[in-house]
Amino acid sequence: MRVSLAYGDTGLEIEVPDRAEVIYPRAAAPVPNAAVALTAALRDPVSGPPLAERVRPGQTVAISVCDGTRAQPSSLMLPAVLAELDGIINFDDVVVLVATGTHRANTEPELRAMLGDVVVDSVRVVNHDSRNASRLTWMGTFGADVPVWLNTEWVAADVKITTGFVEPHFFAGFSGGPKMVAPGLAGLDTVLVLHDAARIGHPRATWGITEGNPVHDDVRAIAAGTGVTFALDVVLNQEKQIVAAFGGDILPMHARAAKLAKRLAMRELAAPCDIVVTTCSGFPLDQNLYQSVKGMSAASRVVRDGGMIICAAECRDGYPDHGSYREVLRSAESPQALLAEITGRSVTVPDQWQVQIQAQIQVRSTVVMHTSYLSDADLADAHLQQTADISDTVAARLRQLGPAARICVLPEGPQTIPYLAAAT
Repeated sequence: MRVSLAYGDTGLEIEVPDRAEVIYPRAAAPVPNAAVALTAALRDPVSGPPLAERVRPGQTVAISVCDGTRAQPSSLMLPAVLAELDGIINFDDVVVLVATGTHRANTEPELRAMLGDVVVDSVRVVNHDSRNASRLTWMGTFGADVPVWLNTEWVAADVKITTGFVEPHFFAGFSGGPKMVAPGLAGLDTVLVLHDAARIGHPRATWGITEGNPVHDDVRAIAAGTGVTFALDVVLNQEKQIVAAFGGDILPMHARAAKLAKRLAMRELAAPCDIVVTTCSGFPLDQNLYQSVKGMSAASRVVRDGGMIICAAECRDGYPDHGSYREVLRSAESPQALLAEITGRSVTVPDQWQVQIQAQIQVRSTVVMHTSYLSDADLADAHLQQTADISDTVAARLRQLGPAARICVLPEGPQTIPYLAAAT
């Protein structure tokens, strides 16, 4: 049978045996009118008073939004927020902060594509820079001894509003909510502690778990301890349409949104598979190898030890070039050596957490990539193989394994989080 994989902007067709298990997120219809749904979330929140009742004339406002690697419908969400503030707040006193975490800054064309011309032309938009100490403010220690530096404009604002979208996250449990404060608007030293080897190596630092997850426990502690005035999150379907919108106090709001996201995304399999074909859910998430680890991680939950993961990710932005991801991957001769080096360190380095997860996956399984912008030599630096034709690679592997081999396909990658029945 033919299966369409989420890949870049256009998708990728592959051929797999009819017996393959093809697993999608549960179908969910979009809201009839996104603007109406967003306004309702702002006026009838999950917890606490409406947004308009939390602001006063003369106050300054900071609004955090996802960066260009995320599918947040910011061009719909920000106008809804600004409409609620109109007549109360002077738009000259509003700043939109792009919560880049440790990612690169977004260009103006990218900002206009993400946020819309109306927003970019109406209010000031600033890329957060985790490495610029002059734009960070010390907040103290929160959670399990996390030193917290946050964006100075965020800290200085009278009104702090987070906007995001909620989906399962491979070590923080779920995206959105408190992650729009830290790591989104945090300094590099803060992010490195939140993403250190001990935290992300914890058994509860995984998809769909927040309570008892050391990463998310600390993220919640930072958001609660440093203050958020109002939070707005959405849940999306596989077409990246808004299924539901949630507003209000950040922690109860996020818990409600995560409950829906978990029901839509997490799917059970009866037994582990010999081959898992996955993606990084297409553009914008699959624009680099760094992000494609999320697709690998989703597949790793159901692949047999010694099995094969085939990950389709376009990688138009390469590794990417910024950060130390490629450098760290090349620093050891094998995934086993990388894992030993990272987990044995007492000092963290940028991007090691992503490398740690990738190495853990590669130690257990063979990982083969299909990309359009990385060469075989590029991938060899990451201890990865490349296939030009996923269908041929699947067929060849199945000929080796025989007719009893199990195969599953995750066309939407980390938008579908499979789990084994025995793990429930």
